[in-house]
Amino acid sequence: MSLRTRVSATLLAGTLASVGLGAIPAQADTSRGITIPAFYTPPANLPAANGGLIRTEPLALALNLPGINSSMPGSAIRIMYKSTDSTGSPVAVTGAYLEPAAPWLGVGPRPLVVLAPGTMGQGDQCSTSLALQRGLVLGIGKEQSTVSVGYEILAMYRLLAKGIAVVQTDYVGLGTTDRLHTYVNRIDSGHAVLDAARAAKALPNTKITAQAPVGLYGYSQGGGAVASAAELQATYAPDVALKATYAGAPPANLADVTAAIDGSELLGALGWSVNGFLQAKPEIRPVIDRYFSDNGRAALHDMSTMCVGDAIITYAGTRSSTWTTNGESLAEIIGAEPVLRAFINDQLIGTRKPTGIVRVATGVNDNLVPHAQARTMAVDWCGLGGKVVYDPINLPKGSSALLNHFGPLLTDQSTAVDWLTHRLAGWPAVSNCSILPLLP
Repeated sequence: MSLRTRVSATLLAGTLASVGLGAIPAQADTSRGITIPAFYTPPANLPAANGGLIRTEPLALALNLPGINSSMPGSAIRIMYKSTDSTGSPVAVTGAYLEPAAPWLGVGPRPLVVLAPGTMGQGDQCSTSLALQRGLVLGIGKEQSTVSVGYEILAMYRLLAKGIAVVQTDYVGLGTTDRLHTYVNRIDSGHAVLDAARAAKALPNTKITAQAPVGLYGYSQGGGAVASAAELQATYAPDVALKATYAGAPPANLADVTAAIDGSELLGALGWSVNGFLQAKPEIRPVIDRYFSDNGRAALHDMSTMCVGDAIITYAGTRSSTWTTNGESLAEIIGAEPVLRAFINDQLIGTRKPTGIVRVATGVNDNLVPHAQARTMAVDWCGLGGKVVYDPINLPKGSSALLNHFGPLLTDQSTAVDWLTHRLAGWPAVSNCSILPLLP
């Protein structure tokens, strides 16, 4: 079930290495005028094992520097691997594995970090693995344009500089052309993160071993994805040796986040959420159709191929009440409809004890992904016996909700990378659950 228009194109000549199942098809897709390489089209048959490799190919990094013995900060492989979605069905997910040129100076085997990207959008051209290759994805057309910036590259390169191997996931449906991205779906994203670790360890001839400790890194959408993965590891992926997680500004309670985002610069996230909900649970379509006007349905269709920059330019400041037949907001509709309320409640993060130690960092003045709901997740984890390092980031509050949200991403990133590196090197960290009630 896809809102995308498939078009035929010839695969550009290149050196492609395929492993596992499914040869690369001879067709490519386009999204808002950007050609999506045929690599991203999943085969009909997927491996049985979660994390099983479907195909790989060399990935030339857009930002690379020549080194003495190898390119800096490392080399990359584009990957497609098998995961399981929230319906229990097999699904193909893409991403990239990055091999560091720098040595690992810590004790024990070289670690692996799974990086879950922040919000990139819903169009296939927005995937982080494509951004790694192109740096800036830019398409300008008469009717549709698009721009996508690989802003997660900085965090990945900081990890590589410390000798840590990195694998990033594109999430379910972002990049792969068979379905819409199930934006902020708790199970889809958590599974995609854990299976990325499995896929990276299945790659031949890398610098990591089966014994490599695993860390998770994510901010915003990525913070929610790794928080979910930390909760799901014990039951879904006990073989993944998860030691530590950095969860920055996680959207743990989507009801609170929905109300906060409405009318902000990032209203597009509401459209991506609805589209993703319909992808994962088509039974709710009659409810959405009953409330959404023709204008609202057209907006959902439009946003299904947008990246975050596109949505900010087009929909910043718009309210979801302009999409509905009765003028109610999306938050009000969710509150009034039991089927929607139940679906949103099922996305709640903080109800299961996480594996390993988790650093939860959230800006106290973040009014886009509200600070209070992220803090509540940390409190709930502490109550379940989880090991939590809660770190409120206190920056001045500005007039822009978007800047209030992304400010901590930039100011805390170096600290977050260092914290995760130390945990993977075996340095202990003490949970501050006991004093959390005293913190903002």
